[in-house]
Amino acid sequence: MEHLSHKRKLSIMIAVMAAMFFAAINQTITSTAMPRIISILNGMEYYTWTINIYLLTSTIATILVGKLSDMFGRKPFILIGILLFIIGAFLTGTSTDVFQFIIYRGIQGIGAGIIQSTAFMAVGDLFPPRERSKWMGLMTAVFGFSSVIGPTLGGYLVDHMDWHWLFWIFLPLGIVAFVMILMLFPKVERKPGEKVDYLGSLFMTTTIVPLLLAFSWAGTKYDWGSVEILSLIGGAILSGIVFVFIERYAKNPILPLHLFKNGVVTVSNIIGFFMNFGLMGAMIYLSFFVQGVLGISATYAGYVTMPMSIFMVVTSALIGQRISKSGKYKRYALIGVPIMILGMGIMIIMNSVWMAVLSMCIFGIGLGMGMPVFSLATQNAVSHKELGVATASSQLFRNLGGTIGIAVMGTVMSNNLARHLKQALTSADAPDLSKLDPEVAKKMVEFANPQTLMNRPLIEATEKSLPEEARVIFVQMIDRIRDALGDTLSLVFATGTGVLCISLVLVFFLKELPLRTTNQAQDAVVAAESGSKPEPGTN
Repeated sequence: MEHLSHKRKLSIMIAVMAAMFFAAINQTITSTAMPRIISILNGMEYYTWTINIYLLTSTIATILVGKLSDMFGRKPFILIGILLFIIGAFLTGTSTDVFQFIIYRGIQGIGAGIIQSTAFMAVGDLFPPRERSKWMGLMTAVFGFSSVIGPTLGGYLVDHMDWHWLFWIFLPLGIVAFVMILMLFPKVERKPGEKVDYLGSLFMTTTIVPLLLAFSWAGTKYDWGSVEILSLIGGAILSGIVFVFIERYAKNPILPLHLFKNGVVTVSNIIGFFMNFGLMGAMIYLSFFVQGVLGISATYAGYVTMPMSIFMVVTSALIGQRISKSGKYKRYALIGVPIMILGMGIMIIMNSVWMAVLSMCIFGIGLGMGMPVFSLATQNAVSHKELGVATASSQLFRNLGGTIGIAVMGTVMSNNLARHLKQALTSADAPDLSKLDPEVAKKMVEFANPQTLMNRPLIEATEKSLPEEARVIFVQMIDRIRDALGDTLSLVFATGTGVLCISLVLVFFLKELPLRTTNQAQDAVVAAESGSKPEPGTN
């Protein structure tokens, strides 16, 4: 599609960004509202699953669509992705319990994985790497813009309307995006003689799913050394060995192993894994701090996270332009990742809304500088005919890092929260519930659970319903629970900071290749620059 006129390319990009915004806004609008929604559905113990199922299904969809879209073109898949996302969003809004919610979020995740992957692949189809950087910056800005308005809008809606509308309000935008892609996106004919790697797809799925399940359940539902967890990990390893064997001999592998002989691809993917490990694992619990520890309503919680998105939007757009002009990108990762580390480091010690806002500002700058670099480096290091599968591999490692990060951080939180709660409620200066009427005391003990801290209206209503002498003790107890949650979250943020430090070390090993000015570069040239061998039969 590089040969298309600039006007046609611009029209296609508008359609692609509309689809991207539709998926992104439906994801970010729930960020501040999710704790409240899950609390309403009485499923806080399954909170991480509402996130993990989305990432799990989007991870599988991402890697499968990479190779398939290289074969059949991007258009049919981005249309399927939008349709699945619309269906998933509508059904999620009809949920009556947390289990329905999780299943329907899984359908949303499939659609999101397809949309986000094919959107970035489409940028690679339309523009060469040198020009691609500014469009990558704009695509990141689209997601960032959704992050600006999404959390605040979601918080307002959940405070003033039925939560179901969070998943329905943007459905018309999805229909518009579907029609735009259908009308504007060019169709690519299937290449003759290519067969789908069904066997490889199956074993890749049976590798990823049990691996993610193991990390999701370990330390929470089952002990790390339990038979269930060890069986899942063992099954994933066994399936992974079979998958590698199949891919070595497949004529058209779903994930070509020779990609990982390319040092730029491998290092970029590993960095993406650790960055999302620290980023998602820690950021997902920021709403717990803002709403649970600081006691801020869901509406105003969105304002706290808004600076991160604003700074990310501006920074990513500016850096994209700079990379396009200079052709250099590694320097921005070397600056951006340390700034991210600084921002998350502040989260460890934050104790006020202003420190939270400061950490968001700094983190947003670092994120806008560093995150777009690695997708660009990966796409630039491979031939155009493998653009889809290379982009999908990048998304795969990021999603794996995010999912495993959330699971590990969840384990860190659950293991330490019980200890901190016990210390807070049994110490010498803890509220003495024995002075109260047994029925009143029983009612208050039910609040000795951080889940209730996410439901501010319930706390306020309960406080008003208590006798005057019980209110003081109730407030004291809530404050102690908030302190316990705050101490626990500091450990979560510290873990995320440590993981981001690993990413910084790896950035130094990233080889910077000159950004190509055309998509028509020969495979042999790309292979020579990246240090890998071209495939037999290539020009």
